[in-house]
Amino acid sequence: MSLKPRTQSDLITLMGYLNTRMGLTEEDLKQYLYWKKGYEGEVAFDNLTAANLNNEIVIVNDLMLEINHSKFQIDSTLIIQDTIFPCEVKNYEGNYLYGDGEFYLYGTEKPITNPLHQVKRSETLLQQYLKKNGFHFRIVPFLVFVNPKFFLYQAPQNESIIFPPQHSSFMDKLNSKISNLNGKQQKLADKLISDHKVESPYPKLPPYEYHSLQKGITCAKCNSFINTWNERILICKTCGYEEEVQSAIIRSVEEFKLLFPTLKVTTNIVYDWCKMIASKKTIRRILQKHYKTVGCKQWTYYE
Repeated sequence: MSLKPRTQSDLITLMGYLNTRMGLTEEDLKQYLYWKKGYEGEVAFDNLTAANLNNEIVIVNDLMLEINHSKFQIDSTLIIQDTIFPCEVKNYEGNYLYGDGEFYLYGTEKPITNPLHQVKRSETLLQQYLKKNGFHFRIVPFLVFVNPKFFLYQAPQNESIIFPPQHSSFMDKLNSKISNLNGKQQKLADKLISDHKVESPYPKLPPYEYHSLQKGITCAKCNSFINTWNERILICKTCGYEEEVQSAIIRSVEEFKLLFPTLKVTTNIVYDWCKMIASKKTIRRILQKHYKTVGCKQWTYYE
C-alpha cells in the first residue's frame, strides 16, 4: 500500500527543459544525468515493490526529513508491523570494487561516496526522529542496487545489501513477515508525509533567460523540436509520435510556467514560446478553456 507516490522533481524536469532548449555545460549535463538516473532507479524499485509486495505493507516514497537541524533522505520507507525498512536505492551501472571499507569505480583508485555510510547516517537520524515523535519501531535498513548491469567485486558479506539477483528473495522475505495493520503504521506514515521537506530547485539551476532559450514545441516522447503539424495534430519527424495541438500547447504552457514562474502567461508570449502555431486565436481559445482568465483586453493573462 503506497501512501506517497513518487514524482520527478522540478529540478530534474527543469534541467531537462534547459538541456533541450539551450544545452547544458558538460558539468551541468553530468549532474542532470546523475539525478535522472537516480530517479529512474527509484522508479524501478517502486515497480518492483508494487508488483511483489502485499497490501499489508505500508510504503512511503521519497522522504526528506529534518531532525536537530540535520536533513536526511529516504528513497523508500517500508513499514511492516513494528519495523521500518528504510531503503537506499542505487542505480549504479558497470563494474565497481569494494575494498578497505570503500566503494571504487573499477580500475580507478578514487573512492566514490560510500552508500553504506549514507544508509548508516539515515538510520541514526531516523532513530532520533522516531524517539522525538514518540514512535517505537525497530529500524532495519537496506541498500538496494537495482541495475542488472551493476557488479561489485569483493562485495562485503553484509545482509543489508541487496543485489539485483536477490530482488525476488528480498521481496519474498518481506512478504513472509507478519503484518497486520493496526493503525499505528498509518499514524507513522501520516507523520512522515506531513514532515516531508520540499526542497526548492531554483538555487541549483544554471543561469538562463527567456531570450536565450530556443522556442518551439518539443515532442512529448523524444524531446525533438516539432516542425510538422496540421490544424489538430503535431507529428514528430524524429520518432513519429503524434499529439493533439491542444495537448501540446497546454504542455508547453506548463513548461513555460515552470521555467519562468514570475512571468505572466499571455496569448502573445505563448504564441512566441510555441513558435510553430500560426493562429493566436487558437492559442487564446485553449488558454481560456483550460486556465483562469485575469484582466481584460491587452492586460489579459492566464493562471
